[in-house]
Amino acid sequence: MIPQAILDSLTKVDMPAIPPAAAPDEHVEVAGVRVPVVRCGLLVVGSGAAGLRAAVDARRAGLDVLVATMSPFGGTSACSGSDKQTLHTAGTSRRGDDFERLARDLGAGGCMDADTAYIEAVGSLGAMEGLRFLGLPLPTDRFGAVLRYRTDHDDVGRATSCGPRTSRLMVKVLAEEALRLGIPVRRRCEAVRLVVDGGAVLGCVAVDRETAANPWGLALVLAGRTVLATGGPGELWRDSVYPAHCYGSLGMALEAGAEACNLGECQFGIGTRRQEFPWNLSGTYVQVVPRVFSRDAAGVEREFLGEWYRSTREMASNVFRKGYQWPFHATRMLRFGSSLVDLAIHHESRQGRTVFLDFTRNPAAVPGGAPFSCADLDDDARAYLEAAGATQELPIERLRRMNPLAIELYRMHGHDLAREPLPFNVNHQHLNGGVAVDAWNRASLDRLYAVGEVAGTHGVTRPGGAALTAGQVGGMRVAVHAAAHGAPRPDAAPGPAALAALGESLALARGGAGPAAAQVRDEIQARMSDHAGFICPVEGVAPALAAARVLRRSLWRAPLAVASPERAAEAFRWRHLALLSEATLATLDAYAAAGGGSRGARAWCAADGSEQPQARAVDTARWRFRPEDPRHRAAKLTVRWDGAALAVREQALRPIEDLSAIFFEKDWGRFLAGEVTADGFVHR
Repeated sequence: MIPQAILDSLTKVDMPAIPPAAAPDEHVEVAGVRVPVVRCGLLVVGSGAAGLRAAVDARRAGLDVLVATMSPFGGTSACSGSDKQTLHTAGTSRRGDDFERLARDLGAGGCMDADTAYIEAVGSLGAMEGLRFLGLPLPTDRFGAVLRYRTDHDDVGRATSCGPRTSRLMVKVLAEEALRLGIPVRRRCEAVRLVVDGGAVLGCVAVDRETAANPWGLALVLAGRTVLATGGPGELWRDSVYPAHCYGSLGMALEAGAEACNLGECQFGIGTRRQEFPWNLSGTYVQVVPRVFSRDAAGVEREFLGEWYRSTREMASNVFRKGYQWPFHATRMLRFGSSLVDLAIHHESRQGRTVFLDFTRNPAAVPGGAPFSCADLDDDARAYLEAAGATQELPIERLRRMNPLAIELYRMHGHDLAREPLPFNVNHQHLNGGVAVDAWNRASLDRLYAVGEVAGTHGVTRPGGAALTAGQVGGMRVAVHAAAHGAPRPDAAPGPAALAALGESLALARGGAGPAAAQVRDEIQARMSDHAGFICPVEGVAPALAAARVLRRSLWRAPLAVASPERAAEAFRWRHLALLSEATLATLDAYAAAGGGSRGARAWCAADGSEQPQARAVDTARWRFRPEDPRHRAAKLTVRWDGAALAVREQALRPIEDLSAIFFEKDWGRFLAGEVTADGFVHR
């Protein structure tokens, strides 16, 4: 038995105290409102693992860094996880690794730039070792080798973990280092508008509830360079596993004119519902093969998976496979694969029933089939459970054997898996697209970077845990580039662009004759979950785009009504998400019009689809879907807002040079001369 104190230390992760921000001593007056002005060399917007890595490495490089965050420990890095949340890096168990092979695996699904994939592969070791140096408790064997396991989209076992709260522990050690380095953190400072002048970002307008004295909390932050590190737009979907209040900054970047890419590429998977405790149910949560059932409003329970699979063995083995095939993938609905579980859950929930995982009972037998037995599973499932010593009688006993932290985590949030079933659903979990960036994480606007989930560096698929590593590598790259090119603190008085941004922001903060934020929220979230989810009927995308465009245009004419000055930030959040929703649907519409088919996150369902899932006793004709056209893997769809309309276009992926032509004697001089940081893709 693992001592309780150790379990607590890996689940109840306390964060360091952030000291109060200094009150600004500079102000500017706009429309009769006194607005504080804050200046820095490098502004990092967001305080998750990616943003803090950029801040820490930039400060070590001598830059004047400021972190502005809506909530220091309230984002996805600090609040999200799974059974044993994964960090995916180079270095397979006992066999080393091949950076070029890892790069190919990262981009295997297509739509990922070859140079970015190689950069993430190479940088992953330094990212991991830097975190270990700061105190991240990654597990090792007695020889010092990091323990590894296999995760989704990973055939060789590059995954490692500190347990369910790996990303929170990453934030903790990085935050402690940021405080040790004296990096100032503005704790309730939410960027709401980028200040752009001549195609360059000069900082942002923020709602600063900690130090700004005007009723709306407006402040101006002027910066030599700006890093967006705000995570993904969790509030864009109704069915979402993100923590509450994750708005991101992608819509703000779009509004400013930054190019975005791959907005149609996401991950969906099973997880606890947002109204309880949002958490991914991957790995051991399903590898222990719990009972899956539904319950209607009258309390009647249904063993619905038995209607989809042909035998108890087939059903139970595919529940097990959801552990390492956690993200939905259209092709896995075929041949009675593991994503048929997702489709069955989707169908059941659309009938108004709540779906549960029950760890106190084994799966019920398929009608007419043999009873469940760990000995009667497919070879991969049976061998895994036997090797883990997890063949106990009940799922809760198997879970306690394989991963007691998974039980502790839910107990900490008031849910005892040993006593009561767990309601869950298929949710949006990660946006693989985002701000289009080059090999140094530079956006299409000058002096602007993006790292972490807000950056569009992923393609269609990615190994589980690769996103955490991508954020760390991106943060490291930004720090190197910014230090090489300089990020001086601005010293000039706020110019016309800054004053205009302040004036426009003040008008939005005061509110208009538009709808209330809650009404806009409900409309956006319902449309995105119903028409841009993992089951995506082709004929519904164009009407959804038209409706999203109507909403965005109405908000541009009549800004949101603001209930009180204290809620001014809502006017910006939902304005940005309305634009982002339209941009996402415009991307999906363009993909469908080009003959795009099912890949990664979505099954593109259509009457002319050539693929159809099979089920034992369910008519699946409504889920006929178009297969993927492999030609689309070689490009990505980009979208840009010009102030009046969105333009979507296809862009070829960036290749990578012949790596065999790089060698020490030739390239050492380039490094010494600082030429390596001058290499960067210029946006077409």
